[in-house]
Amino acid sequence: MDEKILKKMADTIRFLALDMIQKANSGHPGAPLGLADIAVVLSHHLRHNPKNPKWLNRDRLVFSGGHATGLIYSLLYLWGYDLSLEDLKAFRQFGSKTPGHPEYGHTPGVEITTGPLGQGVANAVGMSMASKYLGHLLNSETTKIIDHNVYCLCGDGDLEEGISYEACALAGRHELDNLIMIYDSNHITIEGDTSIAWNEDVKRRFEAQNWDVIEIDGHDYKQIDAALTWAKSRKRPALIIANTIIAKGSCKYEGDPHSHGSPLGEEDIRCAKERAGFPPDKHFYVPEDVLARFRCAVEKGELAEREWRKLIIESPYKEQTQMLERLQHPDFDAIEWPQFEPGSMIATRESNGKILNAIAKALPGFLGGSADLAPSNKTYLEGMGEFPKGKNIHFGVREHAMGAIANGMAAYGLLIPFNATFFVFSDYQKAAVRIAALSKLKNYFIWTHDSIGVGEDGPTHQPIEQLSTFRALPQFYTFRPADATENVECWKVALKLDKPCGFVLSRQKLKTLKPQRDFGDPSRGGYIIKKREEAVLTLAASGSEVMLALQAGCHLEERGIMANVVSMPCMELFLEQDKEYQQSVFDPSTKVLAIEAASALEWYRFADDVISMENRFGASGPANVLFKEFGFTIENVIERAQRLLG
Repeated sequence: MDEKILKKMADTIRFLALDMIQKANSGHPGAPLGLADIAVVLSHHLRHNPKNPKWLNRDRLVFSGGHATGLIYSLLYLWGYDLSLEDLKAFRQFGSKTPGHPEYGHTPGVEITTGPLGQGVANAVGMSMASKYLGHLLNSETTKIIDHNVYCLCGDGDLEEGISYEACALAGRHELDNLIMIYDSNHITIEGDTSIAWNEDVKRRFEAQNWDVIEIDGHDYKQIDAALTWAKSRKRPALIIANTIIAKGSCKYEGDPHSHGSPLGEEDIRCAKERAGFPPDKHFYVPEDVLARFRCAVEKGELAEREWRKLIIESPYKEQTQMLERLQHPDFDAIEWPQFEPGSMIATRESNGKILNAIAKALPGFLGGSADLAPSNKTYLEGMGEFPKGKNIHFGVREHAMGAIANGMAAYGLLIPFNATFFVFSDYQKAAVRIAALSKLKNYFIWTHDSIGVGEDGPTHQPIEQLSTFRALPQFYTFRPADATENVECWKVALKLDKPCGFVLSRQKLKTLKPQRDFGDPSRGGYIIKKREEAVLTLAASGSEVMLALQAGCHLEERGIMANVVSMPCMELFLEQDKEYQQSVFDPSTKVLAIEAASALEWYRFADDVISMENRFGASGPANVLFKEFGFTIENVIERAQRLLG
């Protein structure tokens, strides 16, 4: 490789990034300058098609350090993705294609939304895991439909975050040999040298997690190229520790922590350009010979994709193309939904297990697992094998990484993943759930043991505020079904949503109700499950409290008080309905009393009064005792209803 032209290409990236950040007067110049040399060499190894960012067999490139958008957008433009110089000039501006951190589905070529450190590491692990499972489904001895690498660029902050430990340990366990992580080791954090808070031996850490590790000078083109070539030949995941200098090429800020998150200033940019032989007064300048070399990615990518498509067409195995078709177009009508006898007693976690098995039998791309809780979550897929050849993934006790890994699998394409834990431990997953919602990833979070009904395990295991938290999350659907039958209806809706969903499910057995759709539709999020003429009251609930509302309604009727009963399996769906439908469910002429064994603050947008856990945690004791002690009884509902009606 001609090191002179490589240096020129790297400097082009540097100065595009600096110009973007300076024009916006906002951004992170340190990482783009430090990583530019690696990015140039990686360009020669990366197999992708800028004209088709969704080509299935492309290499994936995850920027876990999402703050390095000056580097990311410069590369995407130079490679030939649908990004212009004008887009680069609009960096960090409202409505632009170049936001402050990379957003999946917003900027062509961005594989996953990153920014919260460590998330991208787990996302890359998920993408690699997705490729391994799909390889077993789609590849034959003669035709490799899935045959690519997953690259991840990360920094000190990513590896300090605990999620990276969780994810990388699982990657080592499964020997993900197409996963290549490049660690930008510049020894700098916002507060100073990394040694002020971190002094571990990263090489030994990753070797202990069953990774192959090599250490290089991250500014030596020959070493970078040799390391990438070496990494692609390994039988285990590979870590390249690239020792770099933050803000490499700056006149004043090389190695300075202040270069991390602030523009360097016109004076320093001019000095840096002049020293590198670039026109100091030209902004967003790209030499023609540099652009021509970067744009080779288009020709190479289109050729690689054509050869791949030809390979599929000429494959002697029809099963491969048929399976690919089934993965690309999942047939939800093929699901044989389980039936549940009215009056039978079954926890929604248990009915959910039967539903998961039914879905997995019909859809080859539906797979998932639990954080070492499958027997309790009821998520094991019977007779469907273990990952990577089967559908059951054993994530271990790694909730945070589990959610982000599943996000990576969802972003990969073709797969519909689920992951499971106790609802109270969804706190460990919150950052991953939020990224799933922001990215509109089709990822299903299964959360069982949903309330004080957990019982004897006590307040550490009894979720209170979590339901309100996830209902407040934009672009996320939280389902809390009242019984087994409603659970089926919720899944029918959820599978057709192109957004993430959470299923909040009971540990305790619940009575299966006789389906009543004369007064409403469960698919609309909330509906009247029991209607009375001349009703003066509406009792509303979700999950296990729906039965309590029905029972209380019968007792109120004996006292001459007519009450409608509303089940609200998904408040977010209900809020999307028009005002006319909402008012048909919550009759404006009635008083509304909501019942939910959680903090339930969001119910006040519909209800005049709410029976909830208020500002209290649960306690240790049998579930029936706790429901009584905290006011979830027929008697208390009647008393509160009478008080509400005056």
